[in-house]
Amino acid sequence: MHIPDGYLGPQTTIPGFAVMVPAWAVAFKKVKAKLERKNIPTLALCSAFSFLVMMFNVPVAGGSSAHAVGAVLIAILLGPWAATVSVSTALLIQALIFGDGGILSYGINCLNMAVVMPFTGYYLYKLIAGKSKIGSSRNIAASFFGSYFGLNIAAFCASVEFGIQPLLFQDAAGHPLYCPYPLSVSIPSMLFAHGMVAGPIEGILAAAAVTYIARVTPQIFSGNAAPESAGPVSFFQRYRNILIPIIAMIVLTPLGLIASGTAWGEWGTDEIKDALGYVPQGLASLSDQWNALMPDYSLPALGDGTFGSVAGYLLSAFAGILLISALIFLMSRLVTKGRKGTGRK
Repeated sequence: MHIPDGYLGPQTTIPGFAVMVPAWAVAFKKVKAKLERKNIPTLALCSAFSFLVMMFNVPVAGGSSAHAVGAVLIAILLGPWAATVSVSTALLIQALIFGDGGILSYGINCLNMAVVMPFTGYYLYKLIAGKSKIGSSRNIAASFFGSYFGLNIAAFCASVEFGIQPLLFQDAAGHPLYCPYPLSVSIPSMLFAHGMVAGPIEGILAAAAVTYIARVTPQIFSGNAAPESAGPVSFFQRYRNILIPIIAMIVLTPLGLIASGTAWGEWGTDEIKDALGYVPQGLASLSDQWNALMPDYSLPALGDGTFGSVAGYLLSAFAGILLISALIFLMSRLVTKGRKGTGRK
């Protein structure tokens, strides 16, 4: 679902930023008002979780792949606006450092995965869960269905964005300038991958996480950090119930290499040329404009063998989490600074 640069024309990507700029402003304002400084590590860990879960590509019939996002789970834990901040941060690091998703299409990717997905999934979760107790059977079922449909609604939005390109933008010969696949191809392709594979994984992951967190760290659901201890407590002791699964995910990230196929709509220009025999003019001009430091979660210096691929994936996971955490904590300093100034006349 990470749309690369070149698949959407500027007439689509620029409005994406136009929508997201006020959305980000509101999100930061809401997070600033709701979350205390002591909650920032939880926000950072949620962003790290989203980053990691998106590294686990799953094979899809037909040779492509798909992945979960975790946006609805974050919304369930901290609220949909916090999910907007968390997922947007993860997507920014993915685009800048790893080339996963385009720079020009960053706004559209955030609109799909950091706004549409957490908000639609969260309110569906609330509708189904009602006043049920966190961790109850009804609440867990609501987590599953909210996450499943949230992901698929976001995938549907992406498929429409892909599919309208050949209708709206063509060269003088009538060839598509950007994404060459119409709605009749993009919608069923995206919804099959996410409805049959990524969606169930997203739902199961959310249901399992809600069950686990409700049992070991239930206070997170209200956005509160762990209760204060009588004595000094280390960062790991305070957040160990979340850190342990995060560490396990880091170790297991190379499993994402099993899915060798490229996700639908994320092909490189060479793959497009092999499939179509040509590369659309606009796509060719806008793609590959940004040289990521660790493209496709790899380090070229390590080679493309099994060891190099696994090592590159592990290093990418560590690097991504460190960068995401640094960015979240930088934003938290701005939040704290802003709050200190609110009491001045």
